[in-house]
Order: sequence, then C-alpha cells, then structure tokens
Amino acid sequence: MLPQATGGHGTNHQAANNAQCPLSPSLTRQLQPAFSPLHTDCFLQPAAGRKHHGTISDKNLSTDILALKVNISVTLKTDVGDIKIELHCELVPKTCENFLALCASGYYDGCIFHRNMKGFMVQTGDPTGNGKGGNSIWGKKFPDEFKEELKHAARGVVSMANSGPNSNGSQFFISYDAQPHLDLKYTIFGRVIDGMDALDELEKLPVNPKNYKPLTDTRLLSVVIHANPLATAS
Repeated sequence: MLPQATGGHGTNHQAANNAQCPLSPSLTRQLQPAFSPLHTDCFLQPAAGRKHHGTISDKNLSTDILALKVNISVTLKTDVGDIKIELHCELVPKTCENFLALCASGYYDGCIFHRNMKGFMVQTGDPTGNGKGGNSIWGKKFPDEFKEELKHAARGVVSMANSGPNSNGSQFFISYDAQPHLDLKYTIFGRVIDGMDALDELEKLPVNPKNYKPLTDTRLLSVVIHANPLATAS
C-alpha cells in the first residue's frame, strides 16, 4: 500500500520494509540498493468541460459498476475541504474496484492523513492511523496494475501505497508534484480534477519531522461516489 509512516530520515531497513509508503527521492537514494524506488503512473489532465452527475449510494458495490463503462469520480470530504478525483477505471479496473468498494462501504470514513511530506505527497486510507494497517476488499494484498501511459508527472496524481511489489491494500496517496521515480512502482488509479485548494491546505499542515505525521489530526471524513453515463473518456 502507499506511504505509511516510516519514521523519517533515521528509518532503519526493517521499519522501512514494514511500512507501506512511497519513498522520497532522498530516502530512495539512502536506501539503495536494498530498496528500489517507488513507482507511479502518469497524471492525466481532465477533459475540458467534463462534468459528473449522479451519486451512487449503494453499499453493495461490485464489479457491476465497472461493467457500465461510465465515467466515475469521487469526492473526498476532508477537514480542509473537498478534493474531487477522476478514476482510471478502464485502465486499472481491479484497483478501482477495490477503491470504490471501500469508499461505498464507509471504510475510509474518519481516516487521518497519517503521512504528509511537503513537495512529495500526502497519504491516508489506514483505519488504524499508524500507517501499517488497512485491507483490500479481498482480505489480502492484490497485484499492481502498471500502465505506461500513467505517470507521476504532475501535482494531484492519486496512487496506491505499498510495501513492495504486489502488496496493495487500502492505503493511497496524492502527489504534491511530479515524482517520476515512482513510475511503474506504485499503481496510479486517479487524478485530482477539482479541489487543488484543499490539497494546498493539506500541504501546509505542520508535521512531526520524525515521521511526517500532521501535528493535528486531519481526517478524510467521507467519500461521495459520482458516475456520469454521458461522459466521454479522455
């Protein structure tokens, strides 16, 4: 899964191995060759004028929603504002199925942003809040879904956090800037299309320099799922 609390620059190999999170470029250099760089997918620009209508409230979300081939987005309701994310369901269907089902079940409601590194990324999706928890809808880790056309090329790329290859669960992160060293190491499944101001507020939060946890708990309160059957894929 994506970034979990790893402890900062003094993190030892065991702690870094247990944590689920992407490594910053500086940490990546320090840990090589024992640890490979994190991977990401490419950030796609939102289609001009694209809108999303309708809300899915069914808690029994299944692969049926993906079979509809509709444009799907979600709104993260946070303590600092709303962040709207468009999902790459056709490119990474298994990852999106897991994410949407967790959202629909309320699994993410109340999760804190437990790791926040200015200029790098912010991470959430762990109900335990310590960066080492969280499960997929299948109750086990699931495989990566890397796509060459998806890159960590801009601010607002949304990817799964992990602790190594094929170890995705529930944690995810949002990039604060382009992070090419994460490409093809972390599964990219979405991009922020609205709410960059809220992302700005997250980046400003003061953190503990040892583990990058915000000094004040800031939460993902709930998630609203949207589907627009009339939207055209970009």
